[in-house]
Amino acid sequence: SIRDTKLIIKSENNDFVNIEKISVIYNAEIPQSLTIAQEAEKDLLSRDVNVELQALYPSKTKKTKEFSRDISLAIAIGGDGTLISIARFYAQFDIPVLGINHGRLGFLSQLSKDNIKEGFDSLFNGNFQIEERLMLNVFDSPNESFNFNALNDVVIKGGALARTEKLYLYLNDRHVCDYLADGLIVSTPTGSTAYTLSAGGPIVTPCLDVMVIVPICPHSLSTRPLVIPGDEKITVKTDSHWSELYITADGQKNYELDKKNVIEIKKHPKKAKLIIIDRKNNSFYSVLRQKLHWGVSPREGSV
Repeated sequence: SIRDTKLIIKSENNDFVNIEKISVIYNAEIPQSLTIAQEAEKDLLSRDVNVELQALYPSKTKKTKEFSRDISLAIAIGGDGTLISIARFYAQFDIPVLGINHGRLGFLSQLSKDNIKEGFDSLFNGNFQIEERLMLNVFDSPNESFNFNALNDVVIKGGALARTEKLYLYLNDRHVCDYLADGLIVSTPTGSTAYTLSAGGPIVTPCLDVMVIVPICPHSLSTRPLVIPGDEKITVKTDSHWSELYITADGQKNYELDKKNVIEIKKHPKKAKLIIIDRKNNSFYSVLRQKLHWGVSPREGSV
């Protein structure tokens, strides 16, 4: 499973991962994450690879833009939000990311704190695959007062007041429909199991090159989610009478819109690269059953 040098590992789907320099990034705002990071660092150093630790402070000043770019592989320790922000950042450099869950659901992470050594054994033995995940680019047209990337979703939603908004959807510059709703979600396949799922959207396998459009609490019985090809251009225009409207990318980047904003959403030219360990037990459908209890019959006697 090793190519010319021991620093290049071939995956099961014939991709190559460079392990010359590995960065272990931990969410410093989650208790015990540093301890797990140090455990991972110790294991990697025992395998004679170059390792560095980096801390992520989501609510403070140190953001992903300050991360080291001189690495070949990133290991993310935290919840799904931590992994998403790290994978989104390193996608621009084609650097793959492996997740160790130390949050709540850990839907995207492959390892837990209890199986780090076994997971690293699989990685170094080539028993893994790399999945490429579609990302979104959202910006304001024509001024580009904001420009965000998203791995999960882009959400357009009102502020503190509980009121509906009028949103106008265009696909490839053609008027498709009007929404009277609390907001609108544009999701990737990766994000289809997040906010989109809660809003009534479909579950989409991550290998598909599509985008999902889901209105939030629409005031209509005929409004349904849309699944469109990934190369479509989405334009959302707003009503001139709303008072407060925000756009959010992955629940992490936020911008308050003004009445002149025209929102453009396209497929990002780069894709996030996620390392999948133990494909049989960590496949998309297996994770749906294990972590979201999808397709699992209620146990006899349970409520």
